[in-house]
Amino acid sequence: MTSAAMTRRSHAWAPDVGAGMAVLAVGVAELTPVSLSVLTVIVGTAAAVAFSRRAPGVALMVVWAVYVVQLLGGTPPMLVQVAIAYVAFGTTRWGSTATVWLSGLSIPAAGLVVYLALVVDQSFFDVPTYGGPLDLAFRLVGTWQAVTVLFATLLLAGPWLLGLVARYDARARQSRVSQVAAEQDAATAHREATQALEIARLRDEQAQLARDVHDVVGHSLAVILAQAESAQFLPDDPEGLKKTMRTIASSARTSLQDVRHVLTSTQEPVPHPGEMEELVENVRSSGHDVDLVDVGTPRPLPPELDAVAYRVLQEMLTNAIRHGRRDEPISVERQWHDELRLEVRNAVDETDDETAPMTAVGTAHGGRGLDGMGRRLASVGGRLHVQRRDEDASATFTATAWIPLRAVQA
Repeated sequence: MTSAAMTRRSHAWAPDVGAGMAVLAVGVAELTPVSLSVLTVIVGTAAAVAFSRRAPGVALMVVWAVYVVQLLGGTPPMLVQVAIAYVAFGTTRWGSTATVWLSGLSIPAAGLVVYLALVVDQSFFDVPTYGGPLDLAFRLVGTWQAVTVLFATLLLAGPWLLGLVARYDARARQSRVSQVAAEQDAATAHREATQALEIARLRDEQAQLARDVHDVVGHSLAVILAQAESAQFLPDDPEGLKKTMRTIASSARTSLQDVRHVLTSTQEPVPHPGEMEELVENVRSSGHDVDLVDVGTPRPLPPELDAVAYRVLQEMLTNAIRHGRRDEPISVERQWHDELRLEVRNAVDETDDETAPMTAVGTAHGGRGLDGMGRRLASVGGRLHVQRRDEDASATFTATAWIPLRAVQA
């Protein structure tokens, strides 16, 4: 044990030792003719008082030891033994459950033993002088010995009950403190959980914003780049060149409006009916040949599904423009059944180094665009599949998305 621990322990025991010393001083002042039994009563009572708070069980055993020595030595009751009332209080206030029960049983048991000892000592118990059990009980109850024992029992029972009350009051206060602490912990946990949810929401919004800007800007720049490249190969045709420039300006203007909308709104821009067809037309105007095929009966979609379908098709076409061959057509197929199946297939430009990350089969984690499509589809219960096929003549890249339409009426 360290010196600091010993110091703390000595400070904790100081009040109890002081109380024991005070009892010892009272006993010395009361000292009658010195005998081993008298010294045992005085020192034992002082020790029991000192142990009452820190070791109530030990204090109870010391009291019983003093009691036995006192009876065997014939020592009369002493004034210093009034301090045993404090021991009775301590056993119920600070003792274990077993100590509480033993101390409670000890009070009447000790009173009975003292009473019998006093009666025998006075040669009072003379059975032939009594007419019967009731007469015997009446005579015994009316003696000074019975009154003395009753007084001593009450003297101990009062502090014992007071200690019991203090014990349960302390438990109630501790329970209230624990309840307050638990409520504070719950409030802190709720506050931290709310903050965590708010942080997660903000991060989701940031990720959504990044995906929206990526989709809008990526598609528009891909179309503008394709149109600008195609303008280099136009013959000496001023009108054709003007038309191409007007298309570039229109694409840039539309992209700027979409970006402004994304940055100033917390909601997904909701496409209007027919805008998926406009996406296809924009790609065609950039010089790419696009084959659009509808299987089944097209139907209007709810705004949230329409937005997902629009953004997913937009990203598919962007990838086809960026990584596909210009001399090969882009195939776009929409199948309208229980779910909308969007498929975009294009020939892979082997000279494009950026095609490599997109060649994984059956995954939606080839890049920011594919990851964004996968997240959008997952948010409405859809799924994405990408696949590259290496054929004899060329390689093709196919992106397929499924959007559930079970809740959509035809």
